[in-house]
Amino acid sequence: MSERFNSRMWREAVRLPRLRPMPRPSLTVVEGLRECPSCGLFQHLPPLAPGRAAECARCGQQLARRRRTSPIATPVAFCIASAALYLSLLISTLMLLDVSGRQNTVSLFTGPTQLFHEGYGEVGMLVGWVTVVTPGLVIAMMGAILYGASRPAMPDWTPLVMRWYEATREWSMIEVYILGVFVAYSKLVDLATVDLMPGVFLVSALMFTMAATDSTFDEELVWRNRDIADETTDAAGRTLNVAHIHVRRDRTPPFAHMVSCPACALVLDFGREVPSTEVVGVCPRCQHELRRRKPFSQSNTVSFLIAALIFYIPANLYPVMTYSKLGTPDASTIIHGAIELWEAQLYPLALLVIFASIIVPVAKIFSLAYMVEATWRGQRRGLVLLTRIYRIVNFIGRWSMIDVFMISILVAVVRFSYLANITANFGCVCFAAVVILTIFAAHMFDPRSMWDAAGLNGGASANGEDEQKRFSDGASSPVSAAASMESPPA
Repeated sequence: MSERFNSRMWREAVRLPRLRPMPRPSLTVVEGLRECPSCGLFQHLPPLAPGRAAECARCGQQLARRRRTSPIATPVAFCIASAALYLSLLISTLMLLDVSGRQNTVSLFTGPTQLFHEGYGEVGMLVGWVTVVTPGLVIAMMGAILYGASRPAMPDWTPLVMRWYEATREWSMIEVYILGVFVAYSKLVDLATVDLMPGVFLVSALMFTMAATDSTFDEELVWRNRDIADETTDAAGRTLNVAHIHVRRDRTPPFAHMVSCPACALVLDFGREVPSTEVVGVCPRCQHELRRRKPFSQSNTVSFLIAALIFYIPANLYPVMTYSKLGTPDASTIIHGAIELWEAQLYPLALLVIFASIIVPVAKIFSLAYMVEATWRGQRRGLVLLTRIYRIVNFIGRWSMIDVFMISILVAVVRFSYLANITANFGCVCFAAVVILTIFAAHMFDPRSMWDAAGLNGGASANGEDEQKRFSDGASSPVSAAASMESPPA
């Protein structure tokens, strides 16, 4: 008996304790919550019926919109039409110019090619990229996105293509190019006989079909069809389990713990305070890097603004093109070109050139500079107005390319040696640099940083209705119910 007892005690003494697996850190998807990309306010997003939209309760930024049309079939139809128009445009002629029996034609390719021949290859590459290459890429990517979204299981490459599409769409400037065609036409009618060819009507139709594709495409519905992975990784490469909560039945996490994916707008709770600009992980839905704010936003914006301001001075002092008639050259600056349109009683086009080429670049530089300065000071007053101005600045920046497109058309079509000739000048390069630098400056700036610096983005509350009421009474709140409104049918 004693031997069995002693042997049992010995076995218990040497038995190793069973090791329990360490719990894996987790990441929580916060459903029903949306961060405003303009002011950083986290808001409860209610379900939307077709034809309705949700706006930020603080700054008015549109957060979501349900289209009345089919989410796949309608944009597919417009995308196919855009592809057909684009391919036809590549082999079509835009204009035919006749000077004393001598004729020249212009297409999408002749402008960039002629700028290369005159030694302004940088501007030629820019014009060719935004008028020839980018529209084709955008149409092809949209077709691929719609194909992937129509599959029962969305392919893994679809989220990547959607991110590329968002980054590339702004650089497709067909709608700006058609205005450049009209400005060039108004300058040519006094010089020679100008006939508009089928390419002008094709590019006009392409502008409308591409806009209709974007208008009927519901990006959020596509993201909803994308499965959220059960695991993802953090910045250190550690695997995280993905859990789910909903703001209508669970407590809303603290503001400092949440990150909104910049690509698919998925809100995630890391369960700890998240740094502002460092990468903290990978989105479990679209695999995009997660960070709360853009890194070095103010310093990068200031750098691009200083460079744009430096180029703006020679862009207005130096001629952008020279018109030679019977051997007599006549240099023209941007302001001189607007004056000529006004003297020709083409008042709408003159005002358009003045606004897009003179007022807009200056307004962009000084408004962005003021926003950076307001962020550094932590300004609290007028942030709603500044945020709306930022959205306008970000939208109208590319319309300043009208003059660059007009010059590319003129140098391509007016090539009659001694009789009549138009050449590009150094001012055109400087002005194109101003446009691109201001676009980059607007992209670098993060408008949410203005609200952060003012201390208006803080801890979150689970009661969306109470917070909305507090905000309506004048208090600043990080969580509120998104305003729902009627929107016109797409």
